[in-house]
This record gives sequence, C-alpha cells and structure tokens, in this order.
Amino acid sequence: MALKKTQKSLRNWSKEDWTTGSGKPSLETGEAYRPRKEIKRLRKKGLLGVANRIKRAATRAGKQFAKYTKSTKIRGRIRPKK
Repeated sequence: MALKKTQKSLRNWSKEDWTTGSGKPSLETGEAYRPRKEIKRLRKKGLLGVANRIKRAATRAGKQFAKYTKSTKIRGRIRPKK
C-alpha cells in the first residue's frame, strides 16, 4: 500500500539529520534542536545565535516550545512557490 502525502512528509522529516549547533544535547546547552541544513542556513545568515537565545528564554520560562521569529523558523520542506 502506498503512503499518503502526510505519511511521506513525516517519514522524510524523521530521516533528517537533527542536531544542535554545537552537536551537544539541547538539554545541556539550551540550544535550538534543528535539522543540520537549517543550522547551516541560520549560521550563514548569522541568525543561529538569535534562535538559541529565543530557545533558552523559552526554556527558562518553563515552556517546551519556543516562538521563533519569521527569519528563524524552520523552513517547510513542501512549500508551493509564489
């Protein structure tokens, strides 16, 4: 049986190489946990530090998820071109 579009998306998402910028566990460093491609993109734009500050602030506030700015959000894999 063929996979549905959402199942394929989830499978691809889980196969991505997820890590932190330093490579250490997020609980130790408080860094954002993202796909390696996204870390590379944020480093290139100088936004990885911003994302990590947002994540650390949310963690200190007792939140599991951080509300990132538009420029630091994880980019969608399947996105229609405008």
